[in-house]
Amino acid sequence: MSLGDSPARAPATRIGATALRLRPWAGVILAWLAIATIAGVSIQHARQGAVGDQTRELRLLSLALADEIDRGLAVVDEGFSALRSELRDGRLPVSGVDAPQLLRTRADLMPLVDSLWIFDRHGHLLTSSDASRPPALASFVPTLDSLQGGVLSVARPFDDEVSHANRLAIAVGFAAAPGAPDGGWIVGAIPSAALLGAFASAALAPDVRAVVFREDGARLAALNFGMPRQDESEIASHLDDASAGAIRRFRDGSDNLVAVRSVPRHRMTVVVARDLRDVLSGWRAVAEVRTLVLLLLLAFMLVAMHLVTRADRRRARAQLDLQTQRLRATRLESLGTLAGGVAHDFNNVLAGIIGFAEMARDAAVPESRQAHHIDQATQAALRGKALTDRILSFSTGGGQASSVFVLQEVVVEVLDLIAVILPPGIALERALHVGERRVRGDPMQAFEAVMNLCSNAIQAMPDGGVVTVRLESVEFRAERILSHSALGAGRYLAVTVMDGGKGIDLEAAEHLFEPFFTTRGSQGGTGLGLFVVHGVVARFGGGVDLRSAPGGGATFTLYFPESSEPLALTPPPDVADVAARGRGEAILLVDDDADLIEMGTEMLRGLGYDATGTCDALDALRQIENDPARYAALITDESMPCMSGTELATLARNAAPGLPILILSGHGGASLPARAEAAGAAQRLAKPLLRASLAAALRTLLG
Repeated sequence: MSLGDSPARAPATRIGATALRLRPWAGVILAWLAIATIAGVSIQHARQGAVGDQTRELRLLSLALADEIDRGLAVVDEGFSALRSELRDGRLPVSGVDAPQLLRTRADLMPLVDSLWIFDRHGHLLTSSDASRPPALASFVPTLDSLQGGVLSVARPFDDEVSHANRLAIAVGFAAAPGAPDGGWIVGAIPSAALLGAFASAALAPDVRAVVFREDGARLAALNFGMPRQDESEIASHLDDASAGAIRRFRDGSDNLVAVRSVPRHRMTVVVARDLRDVLSGWRAVAEVRTLVLLLLLAFMLVAMHLVTRADRRRARAQLDLQTQRLRATRLESLGTLAGGVAHDFNNVLAGIIGFAEMARDAAVPESRQAHHIDQATQAALRGKALTDRILSFSTGGGQASSVFVLQEVVVEVLDLIAVILPPGIALERALHVGERRVRGDPMQAFEAVMNLCSNAIQAMPDGGVVTVRLESVEFRAERILSHSALGAGRYLAVTVMDGGKGIDLEAAEHLFEPFFTTRGSQGGTGLGLFVVHGVVARFGGGVDLRSAPGGGATFTLYFPESSEPLALTPPPDVADVAARGRGEAILLVDDDADLIEMGTEMLRGLGYDATGTCDALDALRQIENDPARYAALITDESMPCMSGTELATLARNAAPGLPILILSGHGGASLPARAEAAGAAQRLAKPLLRASLAAALRTLLG
């Protein structure tokens, strides 16, 4: 073991890797803690602000209430002063039948006062404004005996027996008139609520409470105040102006913000209070919202960090997968290039076989054994042509044929072939409802795609089941997103293949159409089948949709864009030969294979053309440059050693503008159509050629 691999360093390496993984999370937590700290400080400032604002409001309210009491009692004092003057001057009798009525008149003229009594120095009632019971004289503070001058004394509140209203009694002494007995006391009753005046309407909140205490702690009047008597006594005996704004905990367990104001002239104390819970209700709602936002922010940051971390891991895996796919793609591209080269050379061989066979067939006696043998050889060569077409479809983009065909005929051909090879226990159901509706593309590729899906459906049910194939026409009025494709609005022919197998899980469905992905494991899956299906449908301009669930089977639907073009009618070979014969036009044939030049020129001369052949593209270009008007058309192979057919076509069109050009190719790649169009080639044919196809292409080319 080397020093670099020692066990002592392995834990340190793991710890370092763990620290690197945790570093982003630590940053997230620290960022959230910083935000939470700032939010907490702002919440605390908001609380202090709410308490401070309410403290100022309560101070103003206590000041307003103290001023209201002072002014209200000052009005009562003025009325008492007038009564004292009348009693001292003898203008108001304290006895006789008219005394109560006169006192009633005086009470009606005094604001707040609703009852008046006059007592002598011995506490005997001399007269009263009504029949209500007077308060106990012993309940006044200061005591009535100690009153001097115009000092007011206030009694404890008492309930009126007639009106059952809580009332407050105020007394003042008076001196007797000359010649009358000693003076006494004037006692007036006012409603207890009147002591608070307009405070109830001036309160800034309905939960504000107020109470007025006498100097000995007795409660005189209250608004919304239901605290225990012990709290009243404590507040009255311990609070003063300096404690305004103090937070007090009452005996009922509630915290209250309290403001105190004294009324010195009348020896009273005003207390205004508000429950701290009510004061902070708005702040508490804001604090709860901010706390919730902080928690949501933390959750969002953690989720975002989790997603970012997971995305990083996925990105790393994707990069690794991409490297693997690139290696596979390079290997596949090499195989495709090799396959294309083999197919090209094989096509050249088949071209000679088919061409010479067709000319030999013309020289054979009709219905003879020689003609029959030539036909058999031609059919074998055509089967070889179909084989090279399949090889080219696997290679890197062989040029694809495109024609308008009836899709239902292709599907029927697939199902007829499948029905012959169905294993025991598998049933095939078909529901084909599109009739003669058509699509444009390569019918061989459509055949291969449907065959692939049907084969997969059969293999998905090793214990037997039913494969259902449905073909129908659908129309999408807006863009439709499928499981693995997106379709634009339009009409489509939908081929659906359903099986009753074990189904496909979500993870497998994500990768199902990727190259080399297979769910068969060691059972021999290549992972190219569905990849080819997806590519085929994409070349048609359609899409693929998958619906499956574990244990519920799988449903694949291929969407092919419906075509409104008419079917191309191909005449029988003999008719085509007659209809497409030339009129002696000069044709230049270019191919790097001498045998194909010999076969091609002979075939063209047999079709009525003046054919000239060359294996050298440069020689062909010199002939055209020397005599641009000599040839009616140029036929050239695409794959040649010194110059490609499209390059020759471009140079030839520069030397002879308007020269019709036909490109032949056994392996031109997916970009051949675009290259041929850019070079000015009006027609393209795939090798190996059939004489009828060449004759028809030339007649179209020459108009």
